[in-house]
Amino acid sequence: MASITLDSEKLTHNFEQLDSLFKKHNIRWSIVTKLLCGTPIFLKELLNLGIEQVCDSRVTNLRRIKSIRPDVETIYIKPPAKKSIRSIVLYSDISLNTEIETIFLLNEEAKRYGKIHKIILMIELGELREGIMGDDLIDFYKHVFELKHIEVIGIGTNLTCMNGILPNSDKLIQLSLYKQLIEAKFNRKIDFISGGSSVTIPLISLQILPKAINHFRIGEALFMGTTPFDNLPFENLKTDLFELNTEIIELIEKPYIPSGEFGLNLEGVTPEFDENLNGKTSFRAIIDIGKLDVDESNLSPIDTSISFVGGSSDMYVIDLGLNKNGYITGDIIRFRLNYMAILRILNSKYIETEILKKQQFILN
Repeated sequence: MASITLDSEKLTHNFEQLDSLFKKHNIRWSIVTKLLCGTPIFLKELLNLGIEQVCDSRVTNLRRIKSIRPDVETIYIKPPAKKSIRSIVLYSDISLNTEIETIFLLNEEAKRYGKIHKIILMIELGELREGIMGDDLIDFYKHVFELKHIEVIGIGTNLTCMNGILPNSDKLIQLSLYKQLIEAKFNRKIDFISGGSSVTIPLISLQILPKAINHFRIGEALFMGTTPFDNLPFENLKTDLFELNTEIIELIEKPYIPSGEFGLNLEGVTPEFDENLNGKTSFRAIIDIGKLDVDESNLSPIDTSISFVGGSSDMYVIDLGLNKNGYITGDIIRFRLNYMAILRILNSKYIETEILKKQQFILN
């Protein structure tokens, strides 16, 4: 059975590097765990690092996190759905919000449980995903700050994720000014400006991050070692924490070009072939994953002589050429993964999850 592994030592390395960076600049940071898709064995490994705060966009994942480490502070990081209000109050200590009616509901639910629910107000800075329009912020806050069971602990913004709008000094200074405006208008202190993400990290080393930005939400830099801006690796971070291991379940020398009358394949298209390959053969292997598990465009074979031929829902065919590396049935073909590959695979119930520690596997 195919498996995805997480390298514990590389995870620890990236965590320590980032933790040191943020502490040096007096920045609090929260780990965005949504890539892990609530996978228990991976969450336990992460939470064992002693992290203080985690974010996720699924309440079920936050509930699982709380079951593993009740003391860790949790943040729900998308505007809450009304049907999820109860679960959000129960399993998230903080939530990101943009809708006044939703905040009223959170207040009522928190009252039922005798709790104070903390919120961060998200402000639109041009990405056009979630966020209150800046012109509406003062009136919005006026309706929120007197709620007895809601505490506004910060303001924040989201950039890059949908339209690729990059954070820069000007936009983050604008966010800082909104904080000053609220504090001056209402004589209330706003503790956090959550304006940082993996794509914002370079602003620290360039010394152009406004000092008021004191909270980062980090996922990609920790788990991938790369920046969303250009997908290039950060200095001193590991980029190969995850690896997919698949098994060869058939290996036979076969023609390059199929024979027979062509119709539509699984995806509703008729493949085209280079007629110059007619009559030629290569060694073709079938591995035990398919399109249901992951898209081949998001996988990179560690053996660069291997290429994808095609696939169906539960099998991929790969080309081994002359099979100079002497693969046989049962051998393992290893792949590097991009962000979307990990996300898809961890949502597949057909792939095992494993922790790699000093070349020893811990199976889920």
